[in-house]
Amino acid sequence: MARTDRPLRIATRKSALALWQANHVKAGLEASYPGLVVELVPLLTTGDKILDVPLAKVGGKGLFTKEIEQALIDGRADLAVHSMKDVPTQRAPGLTLAGTGVREDVRDALVSPRVKSVEKLPRGARVGTSSLRRQAQLLNLRPDLRIVSIRGNVQTRMRKIEELNLEGVILAAAGLRRLGFADRITQYIPPSLSLPAIAQGSLALEIRADDERTRELVAIFHHEPTEIAVTAERAFLARLEGGCQVPIAGLAQVDGGLVAMEGLVGSIDGKTLIRDRGEGPAAEAERVGRELAEKILDRGGRAILAAVYQSGGPR
Repeated sequence: MARTDRPLRIATRKSALALWQANHVKAGLEASYPGLVVELVPLLTTGDKILDVPLAKVGGKGLFTKEIEQALIDGRADLAVHSMKDVPTQRAPGLTLAGTGVREDVRDALVSPRVKSVEKLPRGARVGTSSLRRQAQLLNLRPDLRIVSIRGNVQTRMRKIEELNLEGVILAAAGLRRLGFADRITQYIPPSLSLPAIAQGSLALEIRADDERTRELVAIFHHEPTEIAVTAERAFLARLEGGCQVPIAGLAQVDGGLVAMEGLVGSIDGKTLIRDRGEGPAAEAERVGRELAEKILDRGGRAILAAVYQSGGPR
């Protein structure tokens, strides 16, 4: 039985969504372990400080996790709660992922005061997004759209609709639902039109690799189907060595003992999308994700990645 006689400290970003996620984990721990004191350690990350530049131009990898992971490494915190899609596939030395809770809605969502779906956006409409993945898929569907890069938390990005005279913005449904903004969703965009980000809607619980006490405490959040799906998706991303500079998407789903995954690599302008699928035993989720990445690389994904990186990324 894990000890509950000393506080457990959770490192988190300061954004409203990050704090919701950390408080969600805090509430679960306190309900499961009466007497356990759980404290939050809110931190400002590099990604939170750089708001006037698209993520693709500043690298992307670790921008929202580095300072939080450092708090684990130097002992200021025992547990870090991240959005899994922000977590690099390469682990920081001495740290490990200890749990993946039940996944929220994986889909992207349109928030618009005037239209009901991306298909019904007026010709030439201005649409806000912070994601090259969303941009590429939107432009593939609607080359006439004008994409406006927006940054900031969920509330800030929704305010941009009026501030920048946008027809709408595309956000993750999970964040909107968690923050109580489900009523603002105009359309849940099906994955057939906008394949989600890797691990979208799932939380990552990160600890020091040698911290058995925290590992035991957070075991209550383990959800095997989510972990299997996310394992396949992150293996796909790792093989592509992708970051925020390239439109990469993937969604794995578990059905009994099988995991099936769809993956995508696209050009930034949306003119080329390479999409494929793979499946295999759930116990071999990592292999399924890796082999799907190889299929997409061989079908033209390698050329897309090379072109983006050789050009220095989006401008």
